Amino acid sequence: MDSWKATLEEVDGECRRRGIPMLGPEKARFLASCLERKRPERVVECGTAIGYSGLWIAATLRHLGTGRLVTLELGPERAAEARGNFERAGVSEWVEAREGDARELLREIPDPVDFLVLDNDFQNYHPCFRAIEPRLTNGAVILADNVGIGAASMTDYLSLVRSSYPCETVWFDTNLPWLNRDAVEVTYYQRSGC
Repeated sequence: MDSWKATLEEVDGECRRRGIPMLGPEKARFLASCLERKRPERVVECGTAIGYSGLWIAATLRHLGTGRLVTLELGPERAAEARGNFERAGVSEWVEAREGDARELLREIPDPVDFLVLDNDFQNYHPCFRAIEPRLTNGAVILADNVGIGAASMTDYLSLVRSSYPCETVWFDTNLPWLNRDAVEVTYYQRSGC
């Protein structure tokens, strides 16, 4: 676990120094608690960046002894950096890091998905949700980051999930150089007819 903690601290510092958006420790701990309650077999994350939240997800799956993360990143440099961080942290066997446009890559995932993390460009939340929706299991958990600061850019997504599924908005005071307060939207997906 020491290599994970050291890598996480380095990634946290790099994100802060370079202005790379990340969940931050407050929201990351909440994400880990959601994962512990759900015990997912397959987690899909849209928006890897350099791997901050992926490190939290993979460590939680390792602790649970079940599940696998498929994380998607558009930028090749960031994707490569994230892979290196997963390797250094000793969690790479729980992670499959894919590179490319999440809206397209999601359509290539054949397996059922029971936990989805949306943390990419705000306007892509809705198309990403629609792309993976056929593989979402009944009862899947969807955690959408930045719904406080990005609500105006993701109204299509928020309107859809809030009118169709049980949801809750959870606010956090954050200690990030670019952000003091933000929220995540947790949605509990239910297939129609179930």
